[in-house]
Amino acid sequence: MDKPLAKYIDHTLLKPDATQDQIDVLLEEAKQYDFASVCVNPYWVERSAAALKDSDVEVCTVIGFPLGANQTALKVAETEMTINAGAQEVDMVINIGELKAGHDEQVQADIHAVAEAAHQHHAILKVIIEAVLLTDDEKVRACELSDAAGADFVKTSTGFAAGGATVHDVALMRATVGNRLGVKAAGGIHTYAEAKALIEAGASRLGASAGVAILKEAEAAK
Repeated sequence: MDKPLAKYIDHTLLKPDATQDQIDVLLEEAKQYDFASVCVNPYWVERSAAALKDSDVEVCTVIGFPLGANQTALKVAETEMTINAGAQEVDMVINIGELKAGHDEQVQADIHAVAEAAHQHHAILKVIIEAVLLTDDEKVRACELSDAAGADFVKTSTGFAAGGATVHDVALMRATVGNRLGVKAAGGIHTYAEAKALIEAGASRLGASAGVAILKEAEAAK
């Protein structure tokens, strides 16, 4: 690891029934443990930005989430609105159906439009490819299109489909993007052993709701 474990982790709460009190606990934990970011739904961005303004924890949110099938203009508008509300990182879902149909131009254009909107406001774009729904060839293509479209990261999963991050997918994604992009593993990461294996496979960021437990387990393993 080339940085503290906490700085690999986007401390995440994206459940549809998350309450303000639960978000506030997430934010306090993020400050206490100095995570890389919190990842919250767009509604909670403004509150998160206010709570974290005196810390070095970033605010990350999700775009076109969790299905990715919104119109590009809506993804762009959501990106601009959430950045204006305080988000510094945005995790967008690709148009999965268009990727599977082989409509690469549409997929790349969708990502590129969001990348431009993010970068105009100095925000980072992570592209969620929802790997569990793709063949290996489709995963590679999704990563290549994200790279060509100007994304900063590729990300394995929303956590809302049938599966999450795997060592195989992270290694494949890292092999595809090399050192040009970050790779974020997300979905189903519950233990320090899982986190460590994904980092060793090439993940430069982890999306996890179990970040505190992972850090405590890592500390106990020392």
